[in-house]
Amino acid sequence: MTTHLTMIAGLGNPEDRYERTLHNAGFWFVDALARRSSASFKYESRFDADACKIEIDKNDVWLVKPQSYMNLSGGPVRAMLDYYRLSPDQLLVAHDEIDLEPGTVRLKFGGGHGGHNGIRSVIQHCGTDFMRLRIGVGHPGHKDQVTGYVLKKASSDVEVEILKNVDQAADVMVVLARSGLNAAMKKLHTKE
Repeated sequence: MTTHLTMIAGLGNPEDRYERTLHNAGFWFVDALARRSSASFKYESRFDADACKIEIDKNDVWLVKPQSYMNLSGGPVRAMLDYYRLSPDQLLVAHDEIDLEPGTVRLKFGGGHGGHNGIRSVIQHCGTDFMRLRIGVGHPGHKDQVTGYVLKKASSDVEVEILKNVDQAADVMVVLARSGLNAAMKKLHTKE
Protein backbone atom coordinates (compact mmCIF):
# COMPACT_ATOMS: atom_id res chain seq x y z
CA MET A 1 0.00 0.00 0.00
CA THR A 2 1.43 3.38 -0.96
CA THR A 3 -0.03 6.11 1.15
CA HIS A 4 0.97 9.70 0.63
CA LEU A 5 1.87 11.06 4.08
CA THR A 6 0.76 14.69 4.51
CA MET A 7 -0.24 14.96 8.16
CA ILE A 8 0.92 13.45 11.46
CA ALA A 9 -1.31 13.96 14.49
CA GLY A 10 0.14 13.20 17.90
CA LEU A 11 -2.47 12.49 20.56
CA GLY A 12 -2.17 13.75 24.11
CA ASN A 13 -3.54 16.18 26.66
CA PRO A 14 -2.59 19.85 26.82
CA GLU A 15 -1.39 21.46 30.10
CA ASP A 16 2.03 21.08 31.70
CA ARG A 17 0.80 18.57 34.29
CA TYR A 18 0.19 15.99 31.52
CA GLU A 19 3.39 16.66 29.58
CA ARG A 20 5.42 13.63 30.75
CA THR A 21 2.47 11.25 31.22
CA LEU A 22 2.25 7.99 29.28
CA HIS A 23 -0.94 9.18 27.55
CA ASN A 24 1.10 11.93 25.87
CA ALA A 25 3.42 9.59 23.94
CA GLY A 26 1.81 10.83 20.70
CA PHE A 27 2.77 14.41 21.58
CA TRP A 28 6.32 13.21 22.36
CA PHE A 29 6.54 11.78 18.84
CA VAL A 30 5.48 14.90 16.94
CA ASP A 31 7.62 17.04 19.27
CA ALA A 32 10.63 14.90 18.30
CA LEU A 33 9.87 15.34 14.58
CA ALA A 34 9.51 19.12 15.04
CA ARG A 35 12.85 19.29 16.93
CA ARG A 36 14.62 17.37 14.16
CA SER A 37 13.39 19.96 11.65
CA SER A 38 13.95 22.96 13.96
CA ALA A 39 10.23 23.72 13.61
CA SER A 40 8.06 25.33 16.28
CA PHE A 41 4.44 24.59 17.02
CA LYS A 42 2.01 27.51 16.93
CA TYR A 43 -1.54 27.47 18.27
CA GLU A 44 -4.11 27.59 15.45
CA SER A 45 -7.47 28.60 16.94
CA ARG A 46 -9.47 27.60 13.84
CA PHE A 47 -8.44 23.97 14.52
CA ASP A 48 -7.97 24.13 18.30
CA ALA A 49 -4.56 22.58 17.70
CA ASP A 50 -0.87 23.36 17.84
CA ALA A 51 0.52 22.89 14.34
CA CYS A 52 3.66 23.32 12.26
CA LYS A 53 4.87 22.20 8.85
CA ILE A 54 8.04 20.19 8.27
CA GLU A 55 9.64 18.50 5.28
CA ILE A 56 10.09 14.73 5.17
CA ASP A 57 11.91 13.44 2.09
CA LYS A 58 11.04 16.62 0.14
CA ASN A 59 7.33 16.32 1.08
CA ASP A 60 5.53 18.93 3.17
CA VAL A 61 4.00 17.28 6.22
CA TRP A 62 1.81 18.94 8.84
CA LEU A 63 2.43 18.06 12.49
CA VAL A 64 -0.62 18.48 14.72
CA LYS A 65 -1.23 18.35 18.47
CA PRO A 66 -4.97 18.71 19.21
CA GLN A 67 -5.49 20.96 22.24
CA SER A 68 -9.01 19.67 22.92
CA TYR A 69 -7.94 16.92 25.35
CA MET A 70 -7.57 13.30 24.37
CA ASN A 71 -11.25 12.30 24.25
CA LEU A 72 -12.05 15.07 21.73
CA SER A 73 -8.96 14.74 19.51
CA GLY A 74 -10.95 13.88 16.39
CA GLY A 75 -12.54 17.31 15.94
CA PRO A 76 -9.28 19.26 15.52
CA VAL A 77 -7.79 16.51 13.31
CA ARG A 78 -10.86 16.56 11.02
CA ALA A 79 -10.94 20.37 10.91
CA MET A 80 -7.34 20.43 9.72
CA LEU A 81 -7.87 17.67 7.15
CA ASP A 82 -10.87 19.54 5.76
CA TYR A 83 -9.14 22.93 5.72
CA TYR A 84 -6.17 21.61 3.73
CA ARG A 85 -8.37 19.26 1.64
CA LEU A 86 -6.52 16.15 2.80
CA SER A 87 -7.87 12.63 2.89
CA PRO A 88 -7.77 10.54 6.11
CA ASP A 89 -5.61 7.94 4.33
CA GLN A 90 -2.86 10.63 4.19
CA LEU A 91 -2.98 10.88 7.99
CA LEU A 92 -0.76 9.14 10.54
CA VAL A 93 -2.00 9.24 14.15
CA ALA A 94 0.62 8.61 16.85
CA HIS A 95 -0.67 7.41 20.23
CA ASP A 96 0.16 5.50 23.39
CA GLU A 97 -0.69 1.79 23.28
CA ILE A 98 -1.20 -0.16 26.52
CA ASP A 99 -1.34 -3.50 24.66
CA LEU A 100 2.33 -3.12 23.69
CA GLU A 101 5.23 -3.16 26.15
CA PRO A 102 7.52 -0.13 26.45
CA GLY A 103 10.26 -0.80 23.91
CA THR A 104 7.75 -1.85 21.24
CA VAL A 105 6.40 0.42 18.52
CA ARG A 106 4.16 -0.62 15.61
CA LEU A 107 2.74 0.91 12.45
CA LYS A 108 -0.60 -0.21 11.00
CA PHE A 109 -3.40 0.97 8.75
CA GLY A 110 -7.04 1.00 9.81
CA GLY A 111 -8.68 -1.05 12.53
CA GLY A 112 -10.73 -0.32 15.62
CA HIS A 113 -10.02 1.90 18.61
CA GLY A 114 -9.02 -0.86 21.03
CA GLY A 115 -10.53 1.11 23.91
CA HIS A 116 -8.33 4.17 23.24
CA ASN A 117 -10.56 7.24 23.60
CA GLY A 118 -8.37 9.47 21.42
CA ILE A 119 -8.47 6.96 18.56
CA ARG A 120 -12.20 6.47 19.16
CA SER A 121 -12.69 10.23 18.64
CA VAL A 122 -10.53 10.29 15.48
CA ILE A 123 -12.53 7.33 14.07
CA GLN A 124 -15.79 9.11 14.92
CA HIS A 125 -14.69 12.17 12.89
CA CYS A 126 -12.50 10.61 10.18
CA GLY A 127 -13.51 6.96 9.76
CA THR A 128 -11.07 4.08 10.22
CA ASP A 129 -8.90 4.47 7.10
CA PHE A 130 -5.83 6.20 8.53
CA MET A 131 -2.36 5.07 9.54
CA ARG A 132 -1.52 4.56 13.20
CA LEU A 133 1.76 4.63 15.08
CA ARG A 134 1.21 2.63 18.27
CA ILE A 135 3.80 3.51 20.92
CA GLY A 136 3.97 0.83 23.62
CA VAL A 137 3.60 2.07 27.20
CA GLY A 138 2.70 -1.23 28.89
CA HIS A 139 -0.41 -2.29 30.81
CA PRO A 140 -1.00 -1.78 34.55
CA GLY A 141 -2.36 -5.34 34.85
CA HIS A 142 -6.07 -4.65 35.32
CA LYS A 143 -8.50 -2.69 33.14
CA ASP A 144 -9.77 -0.69 36.14
CA GLN A 145 -6.27 0.75 36.62
CA VAL A 146 -5.73 1.92 33.02
CA THR A 147 -6.89 5.54 33.41
CA GLY A 148 -4.74 6.20 36.47
CA TYR A 149 -1.82 4.43 34.82
CA VAL A 150 -1.77 6.36 31.53
CA LEU A 151 -2.31 9.71 33.30
CA LYS A 152 0.69 9.28 35.59
CA LYS A 153 4.23 10.37 34.81
CA ALA A 154 6.30 7.66 33.16
CA SER A 155 8.98 6.09 35.36
CA SER A 156 12.47 7.00 34.18
CA ASP A 157 13.23 3.52 32.74
CA VAL A 158 9.88 3.39 30.90
CA GLU A 159 10.40 6.95 29.60
CA VAL A 160 13.82 5.94 28.24
CA GLU A 161 12.25 2.99 26.35
CA ILE A 162 9.43 5.14 24.97
CA LEU A 163 11.83 7.87 23.83
CA LYS A 164 13.96 5.21 22.12
CA ASN A 165 10.82 4.06 20.27
CA VAL A 166 9.95 7.64 19.36
CA ASP A 167 13.43 8.01 17.80
CA GLN A 168 13.15 4.69 15.92
CA ALA A 169 9.76 5.68 14.54
CA ALA A 170 10.98 9.18 13.62
CA ASP A 171 13.83 7.58 11.63
CA VAL A 172 11.28 5.51 9.68
CA MET A 173 9.19 8.52 8.59
CA VAL A 174 11.50 9.08 5.60
CA VAL A 175 10.79 5.50 4.46
CA LEU A 176 7.05 6.05 4.98
CA ALA A 177 7.10 9.28 2.94
CA ARG A 178 9.29 7.84 0.18
CA SER A 179 8.23 4.21 -0.15
CA GLY A 180 4.88 3.85 1.61
CA LEU A 181 3.47 2.07 4.63
CA ASN A 182 4.53 -1.51 3.87
CA ALA A 183 8.19 -0.53 3.48
CA ALA A 184 8.03 1.56 6.67
CA MET A 185 6.39 -1.30 8.59
CA LYS A 186 9.06 -3.73 7.42
CA LYS A 187 11.85 -1.37 8.52
CA LEU A 188 10.27 -0.53 11.90
CA HIS A 189 9.10 -4.04 12.81
CA THR A 190 12.32 -5.86 11.82
CA LYS A 191 14.84 -6.12 14.64
CA GLU A 192 18.42 -5.41 13.60
